[in-house]
Amino acid sequence: MSEAFDRTQDGLLSLGKKTEVRYDYAPEVLETFANKHPQNDYFVKFNCPEFTSLCPITGQPDYATIYISYVPAEKMVESKSLKLYLCSFRNHGSFHEDCINVIMKDLIALMQPKYIEVWGKFLPRGGISIDPYANYGMPGSRWEAVAFERLAKHDLYPEKVDNR
Repeated sequence: MSEAFDRTQDGLLSLGKKTEVRYDYAPEVLETFANKHPQNDYFVKFNCPEFTSLCPITGQPDYATIYISYVPAEKMVESKSLKLYLCSFRNHGSFHEDCINVIMKDLIALMQPKYIEVWGKFLPRGGISIDPYANYGMPGSRWEAVAFERLAKHDLYPEKVDNR
């Protein structure tokens, strides 16, 4: 086979198939494929503008855009499985900060990336929005220092929020 993507070889289960969407937290739906360029450092970014979860106290829905950026090592997350995973938070009761940290930790366990950051921009409820940010750099690598630097300077120049 040529350089084309070989689903059978990579063992992906959900890509190209009609898949049942789960609305309860389901990290087991995440899948990976081999990074064809592990020697290169490059960012992969996902913008997920339709994320929903539930407030664990009131049960009311929370809506956010989730930004996931990572520098892959040997494995990469397959995008359809990531969509299914993010949908699985729909009926999951968790605070905003917890959602962001759980997403990041699940992706670290899945791929062991060189670097990853997850940023949630939640719509306001009760007149306040919450925008948690978490990141990670592989210990002992140059990305560990990058993670600290990005976190330390993360919101030095906050965005202007007009109507979110």
